[in-house]
Amino acid sequence: MKGRQFELKVFKRKHDDMGLAFSEVSSEQERKKGQREGREFRIWGTPARVLTETLLGTIKKQGYRPTALSLQRKAPFILDEASGVRLGLFFFALKPLRKVSRMEEIISGIERMSDEETYYWYAKCSNGRNANRSRKALRILLSSE
Repeated sequence: MKGRQFELKVFKRKHDDMGLAFSEVSSEQERKKGQREGREFRIWGTPARVLTETLLGTIKKQGYRPTALSLQRKAPFILDEASGVRLGLFFFALKPLRKVSRMEEIISGIERMSDEETYYWYAKCSNGRNANRSRKALRILLSSE
């Protein structure tokens, strides 16, 4: 059985600033049942710049060239399940932050997590009524502030 797939899209913001959009791709069975598409999460500015090195490693691991991460790219990057779950955690945790040092601590913490831990936190942070509380808990766990 094939795992879940995720997409990473590049979009243009004002003043030629690059933004990134992350979403989970619905399976064929979910589309046939009429279940709605997954929510899209967007980051830009400082969080996107801090995440760039990690992003380049992720897309390279998926078989894309690092130079493909640019504003000229129209097609989304398709990510496998493990990479998509980890990238989703980065988006969930970094979006509301402004302090670069805290972002770097969180990135480092998520990179150190095992795949099982990332799946656990992704499930907590992406679904249900308590998703926002789970995202805050993840940020507190990985960065003391």
